[in-house]
Amino acid sequence: MAMSDPLGDMLTRIRNGQRVGKSKVNAPASMLRSNVLEVLKREGYIRGFRRHEQRPGIAELEIELKYHDGNPVIQEISRISRPGQRVYSKIRELPLYYNGLGITILSTPRGVMSDQEARAANVGGEVLCRVF
Repeated sequence: MAMSDPLGDMLTRIRNGQRVGKSKVNAPASMLRSNVLEVLKREGYIRGFRRHEQRPGIAELEIELKYHDGNPVIQEISRISRPGQRVYSKIRELPLYYNGLGITILSTPRGVMSDQEARAANVGGEVLCRVF
């Protein structure tokens, strides 16, 4: 059966993995997931990720979770725009998340980027998720 929300599935795997203290979690690979993970890595929320082939045509992402003094770096991660309810925002209307301490990840015409990068590029788009 096909997955209805692949990005939401990956975010849940990250959330659950950090709750039980895992160092790595795996998720099926896709370009959107890789782009979101790249933003999380740039912003310092995960250590890194790598893509590896399970078998020909089937790839998987191995995500290295990050902890600080035994506590997960990601305190809260939530999906905003879902397949049943898409959420779009102009950059001027996008509020700061936790007064700028957290980030909002957007899918823009220039690619997937954090809210700070989108403000610098002056471009809005679909609000994918929020991380604190």
